[in-house]
Amino acid sequence: MSDEPPPPDDWRPAVTPRVLYKRLALAEVVTWTLLILGMIGKYGFGQDWATSVGGGIHGFVFLCYVVATLAVWTDKRWSAGTGILGLVSAVIPYATVPFERSVERRGLLEGPWRLGPGGERPGGPADRVLSFALRSPVVALLVTLIVVAIVFSLLVTAGPPTEWFS
Repeated sequence: MSDEPPPPDDWRPAVTPRVLYKRLALAEVVTWTLLILGMIGKYGFGQDWATSVGGGIHGFVFLCYVVATLAVWTDKRWSAGTGILGLVSAVIPYATVPFERSVERRGLLEGPWRLGPGGERPGGPADRVLSFALRSPVVALLVTLIVVAIVFSLLVTAGPPTEWFS
C-alpha cells in the first residue's frame, strides 16, 4: 500500500500524452529548420557559429523528444515497431510531425496518462519509472532536465557526429 493519499476525482494532468507529443514533434521540426539554416550559414557563408547555435538547440530538443517518445511508448503500450519508428522519426528531418499525426490518427495518443495518479498500477521497470514521474512531476522534470543536460554536455564535448569516428 502507498502512504500517498488518493488523487482527487477531478485530478487532470497539466499535459496529456497527445499535447506533449504534438508540442515536441513541432519543436523538433522548428529546430531542424534552425539546424539546416545554420548549416547553410556555415557551409555557404563561412559562419561557423551558425551550426553551434542551431545544432545546440536542435540537440537539446532532440533529446527531449526521445524522452517523450519513450514515455508515451511505455504509457500507451505502443508496439516495438511503432516505438522504434517514433525514435527514428527524430533522426529524419521533418519526420516527427507526420509520425505524430499518424499515431494520433490511429488513436495511439488518446486519453490521459495510463500510469498517472488514480491510473493503473505500474507493471515492469519502465512502468514504475514513468509512474513515479507522473506522480512526482516536479522531481521528474528536474531529474529529466539534469540527465538531458548531462547527455547534451557530453555530446557537445564529443563534437559533431561527423567527427566521432574520424
